[in-house]
Formats: sequence, structure tokens, C-alpha cells
Amino acid sequence: MMRRIILPLLLLCFSLLLSACGTLSQTSAPVGDKVYLSHATFHENVDDIVQHYMHEKQVTGISIAIIHQRHQPKFYSFGVTDAVHRYPITPDTLFALGSLSKGMTAEVIIELVDRGELHWDDTLATLLPANVPLSEDAKRITLLQLVTHTSGLPRQDMDLPMFIKFMAYLRSGENFYGNLDSDAVLGYLADFTAPATPAAQYSNLGYALLGYILKHRLHQDIETLAQRNLFQPLGMTSSSFKPQTLPGYPWRALGHAGDQPKLIPRGDLTPDWAFSNNMVAAASLYSNARDLIRYLDAHLQAGTHASLNKAFAQVNRGYEQHGNQSQNIAWVTDTYGEQKITYQVGYIGGYASFIGFDKQNGNAIVVLQNAFNWSNYLGIALLMDLAQKKPVQE
Repeated sequence: MMRRIILPLLLLCFSLLLSACGTLSQTSAPVGDKVYLSHATFHENVDDIVQHYMHEKQVTGISIAIIHQRHQPKFYSFGVTDAVHRYPITPDTLFALGSLSKGMTAEVIIELVDRGELHWDDTLATLLPANVPLSEDAKRITLLQLVTHTSGLPRQDMDLPMFIKFMAYLRSGENFYGNLDSDAVLGYLADFTAPATPAAQYSNLGYALLGYILKHRLHQDIETLAQRNLFQPLGMTSSSFKPQTLPGYPWRALGHAGDQPKLIPRGDLTPDWAFSNNMVAAASLYSNARDLIRYLDAHLQAGTHASLNKAFAQVNRGYEQHGNQSQNIAWVTDTYGEQKITYQVGYIGGYASFIGFDKQNGNAIVVLQNAFNWSNYLGIALLMDLAQKKPVQE
């Protein structure tokens, strides 16, 4: 009797904790923080703006890249990789990107759909092996619903083992997504019940399933697919879902505690998170500001690769609208008056990242930091600011 009472209470507390911290990944950038930025100030006061932020949040290093009105990118680097090694942050410094992995995984999947290797209306009933137990609702989940976070699947499995791992994370900073990385993630589907009122809901679980599908349906991992279809065509030589293979990995920015984990002092080093199976496609990517601004530039203007142009054009299409925000394929678009900002955020271990673009005005920005802070207002604020400014003289 006592167990039946205590377990639901524990899971309720777990749910409240996760909703309060955003589960280390989310689709929108928080806007509650004070914005230390006014229009037409960024290029003149970038040092003051970022240094203020770094002091306020105790961030060791930040890397920023900007494209303004489709001009050549500019780079701004601040701080060091960590207090021990003190390698200076540069545009080539590697950062863990967390959920920015999902956008690139989704764009690889768009190309596979365009080539007819997958179809948006493929369901889990046909995408997964026949021996995987699926509820009737799980059978009907489509590939398109998985990439747009509209499947009804939750952020992650909500059970007692996950609760225990999450509570340990608050003290240690260790990865608590091991179940999603393993094939045990499939077990969630046997008794899945879809929400009565479907709505976009960010799902690490859904993207772990995509990683499983790529391996078991196409017999290729996301690293192989992304290198062939995305990184190599764009010249992204410092991007990989297997970061240890990158030459710059020994000099990477190291992650630090910030808003999370709650029980580790802000500014202390936190452990790297590593994945080896399904969550690789959802959260394992490392890259740097130089590669990411090249990637964003390809979203602003068509390049020489027709398949990529076609794939990138599709990320601006909204599939579900909530107020001023539309849920796209992996990305989201926020509307501010006549301005539309399309972006992704990533939070993992001791890192926070933001990439976004304003296609109408030809602007894009990358903001990478080696501290776990929900405050990604710099990315949105700077894109809004850039829309007000005349082109910078090159």
C-alpha cells in the first residue's frame, strides 16, 4: 500500500523538477531574463554586453559568430576553455551542442525522404522491427510527427529509475539519459497512450527512436549519413557526432555548472556526456562557431548542392502554431511583428548553445557557451538588433 502511494508522489516530484529545469533541452529560448541590449548597440558594445553576461552567469568562455545582411561572417571570442588549461576561446574551439544535433539529424532525414528512402507517412508499425511491442497509439506515430515533436511522446521516460538517475545528476552532473541511449527505450511504446489533445511537445525519446530507426531500417548511423550528406558538402570539417575523432577535441571547451546541476557550485567543471547508441542522433554533436555559421549561411542563401537547398527550405515550414511560435521540422520560428526568427537551442552537460537565422533580413547568429545556462536571450536579442542596423562595412 505504502509503495503505491510513494511511487506516484516521487514521479510527480520528478515531473515538477523536470518541467522547472526544462529537461536539459527545449524548443524555445527562455525570455524571462533581463536583456542587457538595446537596438543599434551590438557591434559597438559587444565586449561590454558579453562580459556583463559572463560575469552575471559566471561563464568561462563564449564563442559568437554573426552574418549580417548576407555579408561575410564576423567572429567574437571571449574567455578560456576552463580555469586549468586556459586555452583561449577561438572560432575553432569545439563545444558540445546537445540538442542542436536534432536539427542536423532531421535535415538528413529530409534528404532521405526526398530520395524516397523514407516517407513522411511511414509509421512506427512499419519503421520498427515486427517483434517490437507497440500499443495501437504507438503504431500510428509517423516519421513526420517524430521530427516535428508532434507525436505525443514525452520528453523522456517518466519512471522511478529515471527519477533516481536524475536526482544523482543534481549532485554529480553525470548523464542520466542512459535508458534512452539503449534499446530499452523501445519498451516505452508497448503501453503508450496518445494525449487526448495533441500538441507539440519536445521529445528526446522521439529523437532516440529516430536514431534507432536510422540504424535498423537503413543500417547506417547518423555520423555516416551526416558526414556524407551534410558536413562534407558544406565543408564542415570540425563537426561530428563522434567528437573524439575531431583533431580539436583535446582543446575543446569544457563544460561547467550553471543553472544546472543545482547541487554543484556554479562555475565548477561538470562531466562530459557521452552517448554510443540511439541518443547519438539526438544529442552527441560537437562543432564550433566557424562550422555552424557556414551551416547557417547555407540556410540563408542557396548553394551549389540542390539536395541541401531543398532540405533547408523545408525547415521554415510550420506544422503547429502556438501564439507567436510555430513548430517546424526540429527548428522553431518565432514571429515578432514582421520579423521571423528561426532557431534551435541546445543544453547538455555543462554547455548551452543557440543557432538562429532571420532569412528575410539575411542575418544569422551562433552563440556557444561552456556553462549550462537557460539564458539564451543573447541569440534572439542580437538577431532582433541586427534587423535594425545598416550593413557593416567590410
